[in-house]
Amino acid sequence: MSHNSKNQFTPAVTVIIIFGIISMMGDVVYEAARSINSQYLNLLSISAVQVGLVFGIGEFLGYFLRLVAGSLSDKSGRHWIFMFLGYGMLLVVPLMGFTMNWNILVVLILMERIGKALRSPAKDTIISGVAENQAGVGFAFGLQEALDQIGAFIGPLIFTMVFYFSGKNGITQYQLGYKSLFIPFVILMLFLIYAYRRIKRDNLIPAVIKRDFHTEHLKPIFWIYTAFTFFCTLGFVNFSTVGYHLKAKNLMSDGNITLLYSVAMVVDAATALLVGKAYDRLKIKTGMRTGGLLVLMAIPFLTLLLPFLTLSNSTVLIVIGMIVFGIVIGTHETVMRSAIADITPFDKRGTGYGVFNTSYGLALLGGAALMGLLYDMNMIGIIIAFTCITELIAIILYFKMNNMVKNSHQVEL
Repeated sequence: MSHNSKNQFTPAVTVIIIFGIISMMGDVVYEAARSINSQYLNLLSISAVQVGLVFGIGEFLGYFLRLVAGSLSDKSGRHWIFMFLGYGMLLVVPLMGFTMNWNILVVLILMERIGKALRSPAKDTIISGVAENQAGVGFAFGLQEALDQIGAFIGPLIFTMVFYFSGKNGITQYQLGYKSLFIPFVILMLFLIYAYRRIKRDNLIPAVIKRDFHTEHLKPIFWIYTAFTFFCTLGFVNFSTVGYHLKAKNLMSDGNITLLYSVAMVVDAATALLVGKAYDRLKIKTGMRTGGLLVLMAIPFLTLLLPFLTLSNSTVLIVIGMIVFGIVIGTHETVMRSAIADITPFDKRGTGYGVFNTSYGLALLGGAALMGLLYDMNMIGIIIAFTCITELIAIILYFKMNNMVKNSHQVEL
């Protein structure tokens, strides 16, 4: 029993938990805003296509700029500068409560996503380096995502409580919700300072960097995996579209929309833990570092269900759809980050995360913008057809990737 306890609190696990707490507080801030932004913009008479385009551009910037941030953090080794700057930019979220100006709101929404881009590659590189020989990357990113989603659950509830206790759903209540996010932002920055001091004291980051691999080219399976995830994500129905649909059709109250998003985040967290363990088990079972990719089999099939469920007029189907939404997101967030660690060497990892996330962000941009346009044109049937085509391509790519894994007796990284 004492042996298990010892294993649970190794320096590596401690670092993973610290990063998880930081991510959790970050999610309290920005997931609260993401659960409400589309409804707030709807109140300001912004069209669905404008909302979809802004969120799509924001998501694309948030992933595309990771290519630059990942490369720079790899070359400089100054991961903490990128993390402090990136997390510091979360200040723009509570500032959204001080304006109704469309142009200013667009800038603030985009700045929040840019901050995410600056901090993510450095954080993921460090976590993967610490975990791969001490805790298992599937476990590490599964635990990270689970803690992350506790914050994603709490964040939207802030707005839910504001709506319920105020008794109104007007612009003033939305702005009060945004302003209240100053509190978790300050807590986040205090945890970040603590994490910096703790990790420097334990000297874990330099120990990881000294174990760099020799420089290698990105493997063919990396590109197949990237293409597979691109098409999975291109047909994914984003919550900006779902939230707008629920508000425009008056299917749920504002408080219930944010509550529904919170439920999806709880499903996300539970999925992350299960998928993270399954990922590590598949690696052991196949005897290959890429063996965990097989856990992705269900994703295109689940993604196919989303437009049928989340864009319906049935509350029951929408709730089921958001549960599926949480499962898909939880798998993406866990396996996406774990797999890059297993198919790229450490000294190419920031670049690998950057290239992959650029593709992922491009898919989010195209999918969100197109679905917003089609929704404005009342062409939900075309949205469904588009999702079916993209997921069919993803299924074909999955089987190609699956064959590559099975035919590889040894993957040298």
